[in-house]
Amino acid sequence: MKANLSINGNEYSIDAPEEIPLLWAIRDIVGLTGTKFGCGVAQCGACSILVDGMLVKSCSMPISFGFGKEIFTIEGTSENLEFLRKAWNEGNVPQCGYCQSGQLMAATALLDQISNPTDQDIEDAMSSNICRCGTYVRIKKAIHEAVALKNN
Repeated sequence: MKANLSINGNEYSIDAPEEIPLLWAIRDIVGLTGTKFGCGVAQCGACSILVDGMLVKSCSMPISFGFGKEIFTIEGTSENLEFLRKAWNEGNVPQCGYCQSGQLMAATALLDQISNPTDQDIEDAMSSNICRCGTYVRIKKAIHEAVALKNN
């Protein structure tokens, strides 16, 4: 099946089965490999992306879910994501780094909805993303730092 996907403001013509997971269309067909495969059952968050501003686990969504919608991945740019990237780097957030693209997408979705989140807002928003290295304290601190950077 041929269709178009809008990813990070660019249009991509895709020829793939309708039921292929959106993750594999993004990674294998389009070639944007920042979004990671973790568990394949929407439990870990490594494959998190934004679809029309909503946080989505792309491993469990068929490619057809993205038709006619704006898809945003870690390769994209937005004001909140740029502040988060800076805070992530300054705070040495990643340890192994595998989950970080999903973590950054979840944090972007959070800051897109709540400009100055509380600790509880952060914990709630980030709870669907697993970090096997346990960098949760650094993640929370970096989100607060991104807010501070944005407000300065």
